[in-house]
Amino acid sequence: MQRRFTTQEALELILNNANPCDSDGEDINLQPNSDSDSELSSDDATAPHLEKRARLESEPTETAKEGTVWHEEHVGTILRFTPMEPYAADGEPTAKARRRIRSRLQSFLCFITVGMLRPIQEWTIQHAQQTEQTDWFMILHELMAFISVIILRGVTKVPSLRDSWSACLGNPLITGIMSRNRFQDIMRHLRFDDMFTRSERVQTDKFAAISDVWGSFVTNCITCYNPGRHITIDEQLFPSKTRCCFLQYIATKPDKFGIKFWVACDLKTKYICNVLPYLGKDPSRPSEERLSESVVMKLMEPFMDKGRTVTTDNFFTSLTLARRLLSRKTTILGTVNKIRREIPQSTRKM
Repeated sequence: MQRRFTTQEALELILNNANPCDSDGEDINLQPNSDSDSELSSDDATAPHLEKRARLESEPTETAKEGTVWHEEHVGTILRFTPMEPYAADGEPTAKARRRIRSRLQSFLCFITVGMLRPIQEWTIQHAQQTEQTDWFMILHELMAFISVIILRGVTKVPSLRDSWSACLGNPLITGIMSRNRFQDIMRHLRFDDMFTRSERVQTDKFAAISDVWGSFVTNCITCYNPGRHITIDEQLFPSKTRCCFLQYIATKPDKFGIKFWVACDLKTKYICNVLPYLGKDPSRPSEERLSESVVMKLMEPFMDKGRTVTTDNFFTSLTLARRLLSRKTTILGTVNKIRREIPQSTRKM
């Protein structure tokens, strides 16, 4: 006759390392007895516990120093959420820019408008007349020619300013636009704000010497172009040894001294979508917010909620930043510094 065990008895035998030989040669049947109400209630109590253990073994977890729990998932696992729809369009000029641009000059005036040039002309003349000649003057077209020479000097690299007008090394276009002496004269007096009110404005604005013109330029960069799906954020050091409270020294850069800018660029066209100067500690930034997170959120603000992806290096990338961007329908791709507290210990050893 076959001996039947209840579920509870079978489990006790397994846990006590029961030997099948102790059954006197009879087969051990581990099937529950459907005639017993107590056996069914025992199955109901033990089944959820066994199922929970199996799920934990298939999904290992690890807790980082700051409390983040990481779950290991196999490639091909069905996502627990619906992926956002990525931004589909390529980078292109905005409708406003397309209506205005019919020539190279109109393209230039999209970014540096006549409304920006006139204050520069006024403050440059003011400085020249206050410091040197009372009859010094510069017309608007001469200022535009001066800017064109600066652009051409960026295209044609020469050892020094003097060489830009050299017969051997210089650019013939520069020689035909403006003489070297006149260029240096304008450069010496070039100003972007009222020199008599700057001391008052600098108390609340460290960038007061150029902030008005700078703000207009950045706004024009944002409103004249729609970047594509991928935007890259990094730092750029503009070489300078001008005395100012936010001058940076970075030993790893080719030019050690300069003014640092945070720049967001369209990946495909290299267009500058947004840019911020680093002026030192920002009192308006919350104490619990990292500088890197604040920079990325400010630069990406005009391009959020569209399904774009921002690429960063390990200075910017963090779990909290990824969550903040995801809440604005934006994803992030980048390297992560292994010293961040949200990184699990096993990853730090890789």
